[in-house]
Amino acid sequence: MVNRLLGGRAQRFINHSWQLYPLGLLFGLGFDTASEIGLLALTGGVATGGVSFWAVISLPILFAAGMSLMDTTDGALMTKAYGWAFASPLRKIWYNITTTGLSVAVALLVGTIEILQVLSNKLGWHGTFFDFLDQRIDFGVLGYVIVSMFLVAWLGSVVVWKIRRIEQRYGDRLAEAEA
Repeated sequence: MVNRLLGGRAQRFINHSWQLYPLGLLFGLGFDTASEIGLLALTGGVATGGVSFWAVISLPILFAAGMSLMDTTDGALMTKAYGWAFASPLRKIWYNITTTGLSVAVALLVGTIEILQVLSNKLGWHGTFFDFLDQRIDFGVLGYVIVSMFLVAWLGSVVVWKIRRIEQRYGDRLAEAEA
């Protein structure tokens, strides 16, 4: 949809797969910057306290190991999901609808929490609900909730796909429409 709104201009900038690296680097800097700054501050604080070099360097190494594990797991799961989705055009449509719908739900959830926090602070709103948003909501736990939402949505999507026999019911119609 964004590509159509931009008139196809966005695709002219990336002609080769290697050109995606700088774009991914920009996204990565925006996404990981807060956690990296927190890690650097923690490491700097530990370093000034007379702790050994190996104790200080262990924090960035553990962070890199954790990020590598999570990125590798994510890459493996996405490869499997895309392999399934691109096996047929109907699966591709189903996967895109499921993933886009879930992404919209997550964006609305996080965006609503963020805007309500800003509004309650700036406008002085108080009460049980706003105090919960400002003080008790933990974005670490929210991250686990979001990952759980993705797993439940994907598993639910596969169950609906199999129980409703979507490919058998609509695959023939799609093949006829393409012919």
